[in-house]
Amino acid sequence: MLLPSSVSAAPQPDLQNNVREFLDVGRSSVPRADCGPGSAPESGLQGDVPAADRDSGRSTQGYRCNMSFVGGFPGRGGGITSTSFEHCAYLGSVLPGSLMNEQRGVQVIDVSDPANPRPTVTLAEPAMLAGTWESLKVNPRRKLLVGTGVPTLVGAGYLSVYDISDCAYPRLLNPGPGTNLLMPLPITTHEGGFSPDGNTYWASGLVPGFLSAVDLTDPTNPRVIWQGMTGIEAHGFGISPDGNRMYLSALGGFTVLDISAVQRRDPNPLVPQMGRVFWTDGWATQHSVPVTYAGKPYLYTVDEGGSGGVKLIDLSDETAPRVANKIKLEINLPQHIDSNVGSSMGGAAFAYESHYCAADREYNPTALACGWISSGIRVFDIRDPYAIREIAYYNPPARTGQNPNLWNSPHALASNIGIPLMSTPSVLRSVLEGQFDPLDATTSRTGNLVGGDLSTDWCFSPPEWRGSQLYVSCSDNGFMVLQLDNNVYSPPSDQRSVVGS
Repeated sequence: MLLPSSVSAAPQPDLQNNVREFLDVGRSSVPRADCGPGSAPESGLQGDVPAADRDSGRSTQGYRCNMSFVGGFPGRGGGITSTSFEHCAYLGSVLPGSLMNEQRGVQVIDVSDPANPRPTVTLAEPAMLAGTWESLKVNPRRKLLVGTGVPTLVGAGYLSVYDISDCAYPRLLNPGPGTNLLMPLPITTHEGGFSPDGNTYWASGLVPGFLSAVDLTDPTNPRVIWQGMTGIEAHGFGISPDGNRMYLSALGGFTVLDISAVQRRDPNPLVPQMGRVFWTDGWATQHSVPVTYAGKPYLYTVDEGGSGGVKLIDLSDETAPRVANKIKLEINLPQHIDSNVGSSMGGAAFAYESHYCAADREYNPTALACGWISSGIRVFDIRDPYAIREIAYYNPPARTGQNPNLWNSPHALASNIGIPLMSTPSVLRSVLEGQFDPLDATTSRTGNLVGGDLSTDWCFSPPEWRGSQLYVSCSDNGFMVLQLDNNVYSPPSDQRSVVGS
């Protein structure tokens, strides 16, 4: 077993600029989408599902703007994050629901007919049964699928690798190390992802910032080739196209790590810290999507909590990454956090938070699609990164009252809590700034402190591009194919989903 090494320190930052960036708060939202014929738009603030709609049942009809439902496979829910390859999707699993389902483990969905997706097989290795959390990822170049076992927040030891050349029928490649219960790997995991070449799978173990590099050069024999402690938290990440840099998420912000020695397979590799940026406008930073505009490197970095939304990061100087723009919905703004709490009470720990995004190509991307938890799937025009606007959304029908049937939905399983705990930092900020009006926060849902009613869905997964369609999965509605209207989006000829890992 490898012993953890520490990550070497970064250059000294510009203190004044770092303090300013740390305290800066986004106070404007992107322009609303102009909804065309056939839409069923939101009735309140952008991204909000008002208390009245939840109480009346209106939210069970869903909301759509310039985007429509083609087909789906709800199953028993869509797990936390799922993934896809070619005409197939792989639904993440959640413990204990993964053991209660008729088909235990990760379900494989054949989407050859987008209007009628159908299940084929179930992956039932230990990692798939334990719950895959945010670890289930695909590397298209090598046609590999990997997931790790994460029973509750943090898992250890189990990682399975599949050949998805025939995407509807994955083939296990590593029956030994990582899959055999007697042959665990020395890793902890909450999340994970590939280097672009598919030769390395990186497993991040959340607290206390433990990160592992698993060599998949021979996918039948995964082995750990580097481990390190990176700070107090190691969440999701993005990796540069050359595989030499990792943008590792922290509590609020990220650290730039030089992983080139691991990429080269140097003996006894070192992983120096190159730079970092931290903020208080959002927390539990989720992952980063590396892109370039006119050859200049940027990231789209997503916060999972605190209404931080998505930040555009200028990487011109990797030792001092800079927040260049922010994507927020109206419901995420400090002046609307009271309304945010008023409508989301009783919906469990998450409210209107961003979670995972995908750009439609790496170079000069034209659109970004995001899972925005209770706000559904949101699509943005990002051709001009300094004039971003929303072009479409689809917030699926709430499956209110169906908790007992949704064994593989973290939303249903977590609905013993009614308070939107992930919004706590943004609520405190709004109160301290005098922008929180208790009257706006007081609704018919205010007393729903225990028990969630599934009056929205939770959309965690990155929506993945298939021309003008998106493959998406949400916790309650499972897998869905969505169609963007032709008048709002034209797919580039070199379209390719870019999630970052």
